[in-house]
Amino acid sequence: MSEVRLTVEPRTEFGKGAARRTRRAGKIPAVLYGHGVDPRHLALPAIEFARVIRENGQNAVITLDIKGSDGAEATQQLALTKTVTVHPLKNYIEHVDLLVVQRGEKVTVDIPVVLTGQAGPGTLVTQELDTVQVEAEATHLPEQLEVSIDGAEAGTQITASQVSLPKDATLVTDPEAIVVVVAESPSEAAMEATVDAEGAGVVEDKPAASEGE
Repeated sequence: MSEVRLTVEPRTEFGKGAARRTRRAGKIPAVLYGHGVDPRHLALPAIEFARVIRENGQNAVITLDIKGSDGAEATQQLALTKTVTVHPLKNYIEHVDLLVVQRGEKVTVDIPVVLTGQAGPGTLVTQELDTVQVEAEATHLPEQLEVSIDGAEAGTQITASQVSLPKDATLVTDPEAIVVVVAESPSEAAMEATVDAEGAGVVEDKPAASEGE
């Protein structure tokens, strides 16, 4: 995965009001922590950070160019995005937690699993795990892991241990965890029988009797 670069600013104001002012200025409140150093409060450029996540995924290694405060010299730091908090209704990024990383260091992250190919005819594919957890070098994290289901027949199960990992990456997820299940597609008659069974026992309310009946 390629590294990306962001120019960020230190934050000196805290609290809900300060966070709102940061977001109104087109920036995202963030905290950078890890390796036993004191947490650093930052403001990320909202549009640029959203583009990084969209184009590179959450496991992109970001080179942070941190502007100096009060005339201090700018510094650089490698970081991974640990947590992105999104507003539940308005769908904008409210806050970001960043993790300090170093070159050569191994980290444990969740990697998306993407299915490729088409299973055999008459089958139904269910993806049980959208991600698997792996340990790998911070600067060599895969953007995604591909699992081929091309031609897979009914009864096929793919476990986490069968997912191909990059060199020097180690699986952390339980190796026996089911990632994909390929089952026989239910027939139309079976689906109709299921619908009938779900409707069985339902009694419709009878219309109220009118006076005099």
